[in-house]
Amino acid sequence: MRILVAVDRILLGQRGHLFPWVPVCLALGIGVYFALTVEPDQEVYAMLGFAGGLCGAAALRWPGGWSALGWGVTLAAAGFCLAGWRTQDVAAPVLSWRYYGPVEGRVVALDRSASDALRVTLDRVQLARMSPSRVPGRVRISLHGPPATLSPGQRIMTTAHLSPPHGPAEPGGFDFRRHAWFQGLGAVGYTRVPVLTVEPPQTPTVGLRVFAMRMAASGRLLEVLPGDPGGFAAAVTTGDRHAIGQDALKALRASNLAHLLAISGLHMGLLTGFVFTVLRMGIALIPALALRLPVKKIAAVGALIAAAGYFALSGGNVATERAFVMVAVALCAILVDRRAISLRVVAIAALIVLTLRPEALLGPGFQMSFAATTGLVAVFMWLRDVDLPRAPNWARPALGVMISSAVAGLATAPVGAAHFNTVSHFGLLANLLSVPIMGGLVIPAAVLAAVLAPIGAEVIGLTLMGWGLSWILGVAYWVAGLEGAQGYVPSPPGVVLPLLALGLLWLILWQGRLRLAGLIPAAAAFYFWAGAERPAILIADTGGLVGVMTHEGRALSKPRGAGFIAKNWLENDGDGAGQAVAAARWPGEPGAVQRLEVGPSKIVHVIGKRGVAVFDGCREPMLVVASVPMKPFANCDLYDPARLRATGSVAITQHGQTYSATALTGWRPWSAPSGGRRQ
Repeated sequence: MRILVAVDRILLGQRGHLFPWVPVCLALGIGVYFALTVEPDQEVYAMLGFAGGLCGAAALRWPGGWSALGWGVTLAAAGFCLAGWRTQDVAAPVLSWRYYGPVEGRVVALDRSASDALRVTLDRVQLARMSPSRVPGRVRISLHGPPATLSPGQRIMTTAHLSPPHGPAEPGGFDFRRHAWFQGLGAVGYTRVPVLTVEPPQTPTVGLRVFAMRMAASGRLLEVLPGDPGGFAAAVTTGDRHAIGQDALKALRASNLAHLLAISGLHMGLLTGFVFTVLRMGIALIPALALRLPVKKIAAVGALIAAAGYFALSGGNVATERAFVMVAVALCAILVDRRAISLRVVAIAALIVLTLRPEALLGPGFQMSFAATTGLVAVFMWLRDVDLPRAPNWARPALGVMISSAVAGLATAPVGAAHFNTVSHFGLLANLLSVPIMGGLVIPAAVLAAVLAPIGAEVIGLTLMGWGLSWILGVAYWVAGLEGAQGYVPSPPGVVLPLLALGLLWLILWQGRLRLAGLIPAAAAFYFWAGAERPAILIADTGGLVGVMTHEGRALSKPRGAGFIAKNWLENDGDGAGQAVAAARWPGEPGAVQRLEVGPSKIVHVIGKRGVAVFDGCREPMLVVASVPMKPFANCDLYDPARLRATGSVAITQHGQTYSATALTGWRPWSAPSGGRRQ
């Protein structure tokens, strides 16, 4: 009984500081939903709704310290149900076989693939010999044929290879099928033939008109600023990344400056901060207005309008939506005379984003954005409350940038390393040399260009913008060229990021000495990460590639082909080698039958029909992987396309345990052939 009273007293001591825990509890329910391997039945939602409502009613009836736990259960149940509702709300037909034939549809998005090919997303799709009810709502096609000039709303036709969205490259890895499900993509593919125009853009919807404005603005930027600076400018203003080269992208990633490409909280914050400051100072210069009007609130409204325009111009993707919500909440706080920067404001923004898109919780964008924001707010609130020597006025801007870059870098480094397997050793230096230019020159120049555009004088602003972006690209190339600029780390076990988030959130949000208890799960997360073991054997879900861990690193069975899968495996190993280097680790000459012995295990990769023809069977127990259908042999543990269609990619541990992507993912609407509206 004393323990219960003590817990009640501790929770009562947190009164007034519990609101930031609201999105945390909601995220807990969302996370549990996505961790399941079986889609819940209606009875599960009913039970959770009843339990959550009961706990909420009890919290209202008996307020006190324990009521916080009741509200926590209610919010977690709400998050679970919200994620389930969202999954069913976005359900659309998904292709379940490989299709080759004519594809017709309307252009609704343009971007670039990892191989730098132009990629088009189509809606209102028509496929040959398929009823409209079974046709995917959207398809995405990479154009590897002759160059094509495409316009928003244009209806096009081509002959393409389409397939369902691919599953994880390895068990437990990133599931593109789930990502595609929430993007509305029912098929992906490519074409090598010309793209024909069926009809030019007709009366467009509001969304397509905005898309057309984005493409027109991007075209003008590339006309004034050719090359990578123009591509960079288009990326930070319209969200169009198709014009920036692969070398520039690699340099930006290696120097930890790739975040400047995404229209995120940094860009939205710099833009609204600049507009807010200019409006406030401009009105303050007119005494008749400054003495009679709420200058600060007027400036906040103007900044909010600028943010909304930027949000629309940038295409309104998930990352920009998240940034706009965060900025809008802060500006609305000013309008109601609340503190614009606080953990409560961050919590409101997270709550809105999770309510609109529960699936965002699993993405690196959401995790890194709110990790950086939460860390920055917590540190600056601490600096405001402690009695530290005040820096000279001339040094404060530089000191603020240094602290912001260091805190944001430290907060996002574990998340970025977990998702992208890289660590930029000189990222702080690159950001210190680049972020001030972005805030002091690039963003103001972009605003100036927008203001001058109606009179045709936007070249002035764009030229200044180009100077700033050229400087940032120069810094990126210089830092990326430094010895040891980029390091690689293996992927962590699935428990690491939740543990780390729980520990650091406890450390930031809890009040009192007990907050130090958050160091325990955070330390445990790094312990599990340090002890993570990569699979001894990996098998692609097509049977087209095998990877075996050796003393030199992972050896791949082919130097070419299945490049995306090979890249993922090596990145997850924390291995910076390319596929050709990894293939050279496999002993023997390249051929249709590749053999490798790992300890007592013998592995054979049979490639193509020629490999099947020359394969002489298994005289002793062997693991055989075939890229084409193959009849089983005695003593062979065979993985051919027929078996791999059921298992997905396969991993075998150093202790001989076998895991399949299907077993770990389970039967969810985005993965089960019979689930959702998959056709």
